Formats: sequence, structure tokens, C-alpha cells
Amino acid sequence: MNLESILFTQGFGSRRQCRALITEGRVEIDGTVSGDPNAEVTTDALTFCVDGAPWPYRERAYVLLNKPAGYECSREPQHHLSVFGLLPSQFAARGVQCVGRLDQDTTGLLLLSDDGQFVHALTAPRRKVPKTYVATTRHPLDDTQLAALRDGVLLHGEAQPVAAVDARARDTNVLELTVLEGKYHQVKRMVAAAGNRVEALHRERIGGLVLPAALVEGQWQWLDAADLAALQAR
Repeated sequence: MNLESILFTQGFGSRRQCRALITEGRVEIDGTVSGDPNAEVTTDALTFCVDGAPWPYRERAYVLLNKPAGYECSREPQHHLSVFGLLPSQFAARGVQCVGRLDQDTTGLLLLSDDGQFVHALTAPRRKVPKTYVATTRHPLDDTQLAALRDGVLLHGEAQPVAAVDARARDTNVLELTVLEGKYHQVKRMVAAAGNRVEALHRERIGGLVLPAALVEGQWQWLDAADLAALQAR
């Protein structure tokens, strides 16, 4: 692939802008400035630099973000900041989208990708991908509430009860809840239907992929092959 096309596919602007970056001497490969937009470059294990900042070539972007509270999962947020403001602008430019959404006040594991099949595989209801949340509740948890969540609670506007895959108390007011669906405000509505209230909500797992403990709020990282495989685990 020529160098101009590489920059273009990675979200560094229009073809004209990418060509200008190269001809202005702002792109380096292996420490050497490459001023030829038509230079053929192998993309295998390629990392190039633009204005001194390294960027690994990825045919598709698979990204994990530790979402803080106060951010909306939208490029055009209504009332809060956008999660895309926490990411390099290249991601939005190449059409990366959130894999499902978290409420603005919900924190934790958020996936983003420009791979439509990947997004569909993790969000389609029939795929039944488990997602684990940790909720801080207003009132102490009891066995009756936990049993109701596991057996199924009827949400307003729903014809059938919705049951958690698992519901357990980590502490007096800390609930671990695993669900398969992704209904609107689902965890908050389920907890309310069971007779309690969510005060804070955090997603820590999707499939077998756990939010890395070392990844602080607001930071992101690429998903590697092991991470992608873990998403398929149940």
C-alpha cells in the first residue's frame, strides 16, 4: 500500500491532507522521513510517526476505553462531553463507533470499533453476550432482591420479565449483576423493580474480557488478539 493510502485509512485526514503531511516531511518510518506519498510500504507490524507521535497501522480499529462519568457515547452529545474527546481524532475520522452505549453517569468498560460485523456481533440481542456491572445501591441488598433479579423482574413497558444471568452481593450495598440484554437503562430499571435504587454503576466485563485494573479512567488501549478472543468467552 502506498504511504498516502496508509495515512488516509488510519484517519489522518483527506487524501490531500495526507499527501501534504508526507510532502512536508512530517511522516517518519523507522526513524526516516518519507517525503514520497506514492512510496510502497508493507503494513505488517508497521508503526509510523506523524509529527513525532507514533501510530501503529491497524486495518480495523478495536479499542477499549475506561469511560469516566460525565461523558456521552455520541459524537454529538446533548448535555455532556463526548467520549470521542478522550480519543485521538483519527478514530472519529475513520468511522469508529461505540459498541453499545453507557449512560453518561455510568463508568467502565466501553468498546469502540470501525468493524461493523464486530459491533453487530457484540450488540445483537440474539448473540446474548454477557455483560457484568457493579452497582452501588441506595439501600442494603437482601436475599429477596437478589432472588428477584435472578428469577426475573418485569420492567415498565416490557411484556416479559427480564432475568439476570447472575446477581450477587459483593458488600452490603454493592451488587454484581450480569445481564445478556442491552435494554435502555436496564440495570437501573431492574434494580428499581427489585425494590432498590442504583446510586453508581460501573461495567467491568464483556464476555470474558475484563477491564484492566491498570487502565485509569479516561484512558484507552488497543485490543490485541487475546482480548478479542476473550470477548468470545462466556
